[in-house]
Amino acid sequence: MSVFDYKVAELHQQLHKKELSVSDLVAESFKRIEQVDEKVQAFLTLNEEQARETAKAFDEKLNTDDRKGLLFGMPIGVKDNIVTKGLRTTCASKILENFNPIYDAAVVQKLHQAETITIGKLNMDEFAMGSSTENSHFQKTRNPWNLETVPGGSSGGSAAAVAAGEVLFSLGSDTGGSIRQPASFCGVVGLKPTYGRVSRFGLVAFASSLDQIGPITRTVEDNAYLLQAISGIDPMDSTSANVEVPNFVEALTGNIKGLKIAVPKEYLGEGVSESVRKSVLDALKVLEKQGAVWEEVSLPHSKYALSTYYLLSSSEASANLSRFDGVRYGYRSENAENLLDLYKNTRAEGFGDEVKRRIMLGTFALSSGYYDAYYKKAQKVRTLIKKDFDDVFEKYDVIIGPTTPTPAFKIGENIDDPMTMYVNDILTIPVNLAGVPGISVPCGFDSGLPLGLQIIGKHFDEATIYRVAHVFEQSTNYHKQKPEL
Repeated sequence: MSVFDYKVAELHQQLHKKELSVSDLVAESFKRIEQVDEKVQAFLTLNEEQARETAKAFDEKLNTDDRKGLLFGMPIGVKDNIVTKGLRTTCASKILENFNPIYDAAVVQKLHQAETITIGKLNMDEFAMGSSTENSHFQKTRNPWNLETVPGGSSGGSAAAVAAGEVLFSLGSDTGGSIRQPASFCGVVGLKPTYGRVSRFGLVAFASSLDQIGPITRTVEDNAYLLQAISGIDPMDSTSANVEVPNFVEALTGNIKGLKIAVPKEYLGEGVSESVRKSVLDALKVLEKQGAVWEEVSLPHSKYALSTYYLLSSSEASANLSRFDGVRYGYRSENAENLLDLYKNTRAEGFGDEVKRRIMLGTFALSSGYYDAYYKKAQKVRTLIKKDFDDVFEKYDVIIGPTTPTPAFKIGENIDDPMTMYVNDILTIPVNLAGVPGISVPCGFDSGLPLGLQIIGKHFDEATIYRVAHVFEQSTNYHKQKPEL
C-alpha cells in the first residue's frame, strides 16, 4: 500500500506520531514518478532538489511544538499555467518553453502558507486549449487506467498524476470543464469553484471571465481541505470575491435527508452513452436511499452553450494571447527583418494549431462588422444560460448529471476533428458560463475506464456540493479502485 492511499488527515496523524517523515512523503512521490511517469508522462518539470531540501527543513519543524496545518509537508503537483517563482512555467507551449517566472501565483503563495511541497509542474493542452492533453508542445499525457486513451484536458497532467499515485493532489484550471472532464476520465475528484472563490492572479489567462483554479484529489474530504487552503479574496485580482470562506470539511455531515436534486433532461439526452446514462441513474438511486429526492428539469438554453462558449472564450483568448509577441519574454523568431515580421513569425512558429485556430476565431468575432452579430449576441445568450440555472436553484439544492457524455477516448482518435473534441465539453461548459461551482466524482466504469458524476451547486455553495459528493462517495467504492500501471 502506497502512503498516497491514505487521506490527508491520516497522513497528518502519521507525521505527528513520527511514523512517517516529510522526507518519506517527498521520496515516495519522486520514486513513484521514476517508476511510472515514463508511461504516463504527466510531469513537464520536476522540482526535486528544492522539494527534498524543503522536506528536510520541515522534518526539523516537526520536532518543535508549533501547530502544523493539515496540509503540512504534503506533496502537490501544479498545472503548468500557474506561475511558480524560479520554476519553469511553459503553458505546454513552445512560445514559453524557457520561461522562468519572477513571482508566485496567489494560489502558490497560499500553498506555501499551508506548507505543502511542490513536486513539479504538470502537462496540459497548450494554453489550456483542448480536451485531451494532446495539444501539448512537449508530450502526450496518457490515462493511467489505459495508456492508449487520453486523460482528458486541459488539466490532463494534473488528473493523471493523482490517479497514478505520483502526488497526493494537484491544482488544475477550468475554463470549460478542464478540471472536471479529466477528473472524470481518470477516476479522481475534481472541483471547479465558483468564479471568484479562488484568485486568478498568476494564472496565465485563457479566457478571463471563465477561468478558475481548482483542486484535484483522490477523495472528497481531501478536496475540501485543499479548496480551504487556496480560497479567499486577493487584492491582486479584482474578480476575486469578498465572501467568507466557510469550513468546507465541517460540511461533510453525511446527511442529505430532504435534499432536492434537479436532473436536467438535456444532460441525459442525445450523445450521452448508455453506460454513462445508467451510471448517473444508479447514482441517483444511491442518493435517494440516503434521503434525497430528485426530479427532472429543463435547462432550455444549454443547447446553445457550446457555440456561446467557443465564441466568448476564443474572443478573450485572442486578446489575452496578444502579449506573446517575441518582444518582452518567451520565444522570439530569428527569421525577422522588421518588427512586423518579428510579431508574425514569432507567433506562427511559437503557437500550435489549436491555439492559432482559437485566436483566429476570436479575432474574427471581435472584428468590426461582426462584433454585434457574434460576440455581443453570445454575451446575451450567456445571460440566458445563467438565468436557467438561477431559476432551477430557486427550487432545488443541486443539479446532477454526467460529467462527460462518454468514457475516455483513444489517443489520436479525435485530434483531427475539432468539432468532436469541442462536443466533449458539452456537459461542463454551461457551469463556467453561469459562474457556478461543479464537482466530478467517480460513479462507475465502462470497459475498465472510469465515469464521472457531476454535481453542480449555487454560487459560493461549494459546501452543499461537497456534502452530496461525500455522501455518494461513502456509499460506493468507486474512489477506492486504482489503475494498475
